[in-house]
Order: sequence, then structure tokens, then C-alpha cells
Amino acid sequence: MANSETLFDKIWLSHVIREIEDGVFLLHVDRHMVHECTSAAAFEGLKRAGRKTRNPELTYAVVDHILSTAKGRTGETFAGGREFVQLLRENCQAHKIELIDVDDPRQGIVHVIAPELGIVLPGTTLVCGDSHTATCGGLGCWAWGIGTSEVEHVLATQTIVQRRPKRMRINFEGKLNRGVYAKDLILRLIGQIGVAAGRGYAVEYAGSVIRSLSIEERQTICNMSIEFGARAGLIAADDVTFEYLHDLPYSPKGEMWEQSLAYWRSLPTDPEAVFDREVDVDCTSIGPQVTWGTTPEDVGSVSDPIPDPAAVNDLARRAAMDRSLTYLGLEAGQSLEGLTVDVAFIGSCTNSRLSDIEAAAEVVRGRKVASHVRALVVPGSAQVKHAAESLGLDKVFLEAGFEWREAGCSMCVAINDDFVGPGKRCISTSNRNFEGRQGQKSRTHLASPASVAAAAIAGAVTDVRRYLT
Repeated sequence: MANSETLFDKIWLSHVIREIEDGVFLLHVDRHMVHECTSAAAFEGLKRAGRKTRNPELTYAVVDHILSTAKGRTGETFAGGREFVQLLRENCQAHKIELIDVDDPRQGIVHVIAPELGIVLPGTTLVCGDSHTATCGGLGCWAWGIGTSEVEHVLATQTIVQRRPKRMRINFEGKLNRGVYAKDLILRLIGQIGVAAGRGYAVEYAGSVIRSLSIEERQTICNMSIEFGARAGLIAADDVTFEYLHDLPYSPKGEMWEQSLAYWRSLPTDPEAVFDREVDVDCTSIGPQVTWGTTPEDVGSVSDPIPDPAAVNDLARRAAMDRSLTYLGLEAGQSLEGLTVDVAFIGSCTNSRLSDIEAAAEVVRGRKVASHVRALVVPGSAQVKHAAESLGLDKVFLEAGFEWREAGCSMCVAINDDFVGPGKRCISTSNRNFEGRQGQKSRTHLASPASVAAAAIAGAVTDVRRYLT
């Protein structure tokens, strides 16, 4: 129908200031998150141009990327990050921007704290100089990563220039099997459609399985939208969302809450709305997923043999698969089960929330980490860490032989003092398995928190279902 709109259409139309040229628009930005890693050059640009931040009250800063996660750390613990941390402090002070610093009880990974503080709200636009900003789409927000020059533009104008993306809907239907989590769903999707399938699209995730997920699980799904090229991923807000947001520090209160609620309930996609592309995913057949290559597309069920590049007709894809197997030291037809791992990492903006840690603890409780494995848990925020400790989960991991660390990006991005050594094999809950992502010549296999916990215990990639009661 002519007037039917998608969730994305409704957010887009309510934020357009004007059309600049055919298909390119100037949009208002509701929230801007900055961190120490990508903001310094933007602030320097403002300084050179003699400009100020337009709406400092709509900008929130946090220290997370270039930061040690060692116990008792400060902003100075990791020498390589000291200058970035200090610059962020000085810039926030100069521009009167709220900074969530290292010792703040709200500190954590930018994409973890923004939702848990209520900075992320349905129907809003949120940007950050970080590609995994799409995480925040799990609450019905249109959130996406931007470049440094765009960070400067948003700071100066509270607006951004964007080409309107096409709309894709991905429908997850069926029933989840035991031992299958949100991470498995998004990995399976990327394996099904490929890493380039989302280019030019804003993606809405829908279907009965999505509706059954918690807000934290929805954030995991949206987090990896960028891994198949999508501009952003969104999930329509519902009663689960509203319950999550109620009484959070930055959520609207009193009459404003009631007005917001009425608006948020008007946002879901109209039944007759049309998408440019729709994809269906049958969840009934999905088992625990583990990657075997150097993109999230290189993935399969843990019990499947590694596919043979020679069987692939697409020559470019065949060459990429060959390169992946060479880099990871694997062969076609080989089973991932039983493959020895050196490191097991539970953390990152994909899987560092309380429910992720609880899922991993269920596997670990009463067991020991294999003697040759370095295993670590890095909560996504100080709030997550405190909540887990109040449940005694830190003791579960410590008694098993895990490291229990302070909040931060840690071993996901390896620009701090947490990294995987050359030639070492890591099973990780993070979102990228690119060459060198976790350290020079490191080898990464992506999986769910429960699967990573099981691998830490077994000392090798294994089927997590054997560890569930």
C-alpha cells in the first residue's frame, strides 16, 4: 500500500532535514557516542577550524578500546594508549562533553554501555566512530558506524549527510535447538547469504525467533550486521524492549516516558510495507556454529567437515577459501571438532553481556580449563562485571582457571595489551576473524560464549551440547 512504511522508513523520514541531491540527505543525529580510539583527529579538526561542538549534551564519551583490562588498571597502564586517553579527557573538558572515564562505575565498551544506560532509545538515530555501532539497533534505534571526518561533522553540526539505503528484512523462523544461541543465528545467516549481501541495505530482523530473544541477544544479532556489509541492523521495539528501558538512567521519566511509549508503539513496520529484499532463515536446522576461515562467511556447524574450495565454481570465492585455509593451517574435509586451541576469549561488544557470561558459566561450573589453554572472560562493562560477581560467576570462572578481567574491548581488536600470539589459535566470541585481527598472525575461530567455554574445558573445538545438562 502506498502509505505503508517499514520501521526504517519511519525513523528516516522523521530525521530528514533536507535533500541535498538525488538520494542524498542531511539528517539530524539524536545521539553521538565517542571513544578514545577514533575521536582525537576529529577534535583536532574542530580546533583547527575554530569550531565548537554544536550539542555537547547529545554527545557521550567513554574509554574502552586502547585500555588495559588488567586488575587495578588505570588510563596509563597500557603505555600505547596513554596519549589517546589523555587527549579524550582534554577534549571532553574543552567541549563540555560528558566523559565516562576509566574509574567510572558506568565504564565499558561503548556499544554495551549505551543501551544499558538508556542512551539508546527506539526511533532515534545514533552514530559512533566504530563499525559495530549497529549493536544498538537491537532496541529499535537506527545506529551505524561513521568515519573520523563524519565524527567531526556531527560534533560541529549534530547532523550527517547520508545516501538513503535500501531496505532488507531477514525473517528468522522455526525453533531453536539446544546449544544454539544468538551468535549461532547470525553466523549461520552470514554463511547462508555471504559477506557482501547487505551492501547498500538497512536490515530489519524479524520473525518468531527474533521476537523470542532477549534485548541482549538482539544486540548480538544487530552487532554483526556490518559483517555482511549492511549499513545497519534494526529490530522493532516491543514490550520486551520497553521493560528493558524502564527506569534506566537516561531513559525518559514520568509523562515523557508515557509520551515516548506511545510513539515507540507506532514504529514497527506496517503489515503491508514492502522491502527491497527479503531473506528467510530456517532456525530448526541450525546447530552450534564455528568459523573455519578468515571471514564470518567461512562458517558451519561444529560437526560439519570444512568445505572443499575445489567444489566452488566462483573462482574468486575459491581463491579466498584457499587463502583462508592456508592462513589457519587447515585442510578441506577436516573436522573442526578436536582442533586444539591455545586461547579462549569471552568478551567484545558482540558477547560480553550478563546473559553471555551466564551461558558460559553454565558450561564451566565444576570443570577445569585444559592445562595448555589461556582462557579469559572480559565483561563488557563495569555494570556487567558487578552483576556477574553478585551472582558468584567470577568465582566459577576463577576456580576453573579462567582470568577474570576489567571491562574493555580487550582481545577483540588487539590494540591494547590483550592479544593472541603469532601462530596461536583462539576461539573467540568476538565478531571478526580477519587475518591478524586478534594479533599478528593469530588464528581466530568465532563461536558463541557457551561454545568458547566448552572449548576452553576440552582444550579443543568441541560440540557444546555435550557440556549442557
